[in-house]
Amino acid sequence: MLDLQRIDKDWTLFLDRDGIINVEKEDGYILHWGEFEFYQGVEEAVSVFSKLFNVIVMATNQRGVGKGLMTVDDLNDIHLKMLQQLEKSGGRIDQIYCCISLDDNDPMRKPNPGMAFEAKKDFPAIDFSKSIMVGNNISDMEFGRNAGMKTIFVRTTKPEITLPHPAIDFIVDSLSDLAKALQKS
Repeated sequence: MLDLQRIDKDWTLFLDRDGIINVEKEDGYILHWGEFEFYQGVEEAVSVFSKLFNVIVMATNQRGVGKGLMTVDDLNDIHLKMLQQLEKSGGRIDQIYCCISLDDNDPMRKPNPGMAFEAKKDFPAIDFSKSIMVGNNISDMEFGRNAGMKTIFVRTTKPEITLPHPAIDFIVDSLSDLAKALQKS
């Protein structure tokens, strides 16, 4: 169970990207900045999170690179422009971790917790028992669980998911709704 009132600056926020920050491309990948579209309210939500969480990281599987549909430079360009836009709105993401591997057994590929462990190396203050993974897929929730985090499911792409669910602590309809819930707590 996740008590939002317990969250303070000691907590870390892990965010998925596609389907959370930006509109997910149906049956495809965001290949360049021109295809990237923030969900409504995301920029403001990340600004709220920036005041509430000591560390904010993104953990994202990006198979489009592994499939040769885009380059690492293309992906870095998307992320650079995304970060610049979030910063203009008063928000921040401290680090982005990506898995481009096509191998489901790769330790970095969600639901495996490798990206969480990389974040802990870069930010030693991260305490997984005081961390939240926010995502729109069960693999995101399992990633959080595999690292010992609390999980919040966002119903942007799979609105039929309900509680109780063994991998999910809390459900919201959007990142904006999560920001509002955290501000009230």
